[in-house]
Amino acid sequence: MIDLYTWATPNGQKVSIALEELGLPYAVHPVDIGRGEQFAPSFLAISPNNKIPAIVDRDGPGGHPLSLFESGAILLYLADRTGRLLPSEPAARWAAVQWLMFQMGAVGPMLGQSGHFRHYAPEKIPYAIERYTNEANRLYRVLDTRLGEVEYLAGEYSIADISVFPWLRSPEAHGVDLDGLQNVARWRAAIAARPAVVRGLAVPPRTERPLDDAAREALFGKQQMRGGRS
Repeated sequence: MIDLYTWATPNGQKVSIALEELGLPYAVHPVDIGRGEQFAPSFLAISPNNKIPAIVDRDGPGGHPLSLFESGAILLYLADRTGRLLPSEPAARWAAVQWLMFQMGAVGPMLGQSGHFRHYAPEKIPYAIERYTNEANRLYRVLDTRLGEVEYLAGEYSIADISVFPWLRSPEAHGVDLDGLQNVARWRAAIAARPAVVRGLAVPPRTERPLDDAAREALFGKQQMRGGRS
């Protein structure tokens, strides 16, 4: 059994999608980042960088529990654990790893900055908006070029696609128009139609009844709530 500590963000959705695709049993522990639960001491023991997602594999290597943070590391671990979603042929395997790193180093940070400065920054800063919107459009074009060559980022469906997809669900939020990006549009539609992806995007359920304070204290311990986003 795998314990998944997550919230409904693109980084969190990567791991829930992968777990659904792999059919691994897992228990969901919502970490409400709007209430600062990512700063709880019990969560920091699993994720020292106070970011979701994180997992604890109760049946880790050697039968011992293993905790992991950082979504890219978690995806690599799950793929390695099951022998799925990561090609075995070396060239294809490294293609998947490089596009996973592309998401971790470029797509996530840059689209996150674009969304922040376009919609959430307390002050509208034209330079920042232009800079990150331009970079978001450039990254979409890089992906479109790649997807014009192959069906999926590594040639076959893999953790690379799972990593990138949640970040590309709302291009308008990043100032990107999909007109002229037919390859990205085709790829997005194919992934969005996968049943495991639909299930993974619903984790944690937004309709879930919130835990009361006593239940949250039992799960996370007493804590000083602080603001923050993942």
